[in-house]
Amino acid sequence: MTCTALLVIDVQKGIFTGKRPSPRWPEILERIGALAARAAAAGLPVIYVQHDGGPGHRLEVGSEGWQLDPVLARTPPSAVCRKTACDAFFGTALQAELDRRGVKRLLVAGCMSQFCVDTTCRRAVSLGYDVVLVGDAHATADSGALSADQIIAHLNDTLDGFDAGSAAVTVRSAAGLPLEGWAGE
Repeated sequence: MTCTALLVIDVQKGIFTGKRPSPRWPEILERIGALAARAAAAGLPVIYVQHDGGPGHRLEVGSEGWQLDPVLARTPPSAVCRKTACDAFFGTALQAELDRRGVKRLLVAGCMSQFCVDTTCRRAVSLGYDVVLVGDAHATADSGALSADQIIAHLNDTLDGFDAGSAAVTVRSAAGLPLEGWAGE
């Protein structure tokens, strides 16, 4: 059974439609694609989470914006989990998929930092999963009060060490992840 899986959240073509993403988004996107490829090569399950927006939403099901970003096409997923809320576990089969694979630790990357990434990390920990938030592989857009990069930095600082019981969030950079050692650990 596998102990670690990579969860890539909402890396969809339309995620930043009408928004101003981090100026580092192109490099973050490439890093997410490379991380998915490394994880798959190391034997880790790679699970893409895809947000299903309603009619008229920038991620409306079946629309161009709803499609996964082409950078993810380089690494076929082990599974795709579709969601309708910020929490990738809420009303989805994600937990059953992870349990079926024996996953105890999640690597988390994707979009939007303060919404789906944050909510999913916190929920995962409350469900007993250890989480490694890949601090340089998640992104968001500017808000009225903070720039995207300020939001990303704040989330990394806030979640590093967040715990519930024996499970916790650790923030690490993509380059520092020993993926090869985590396939059966």
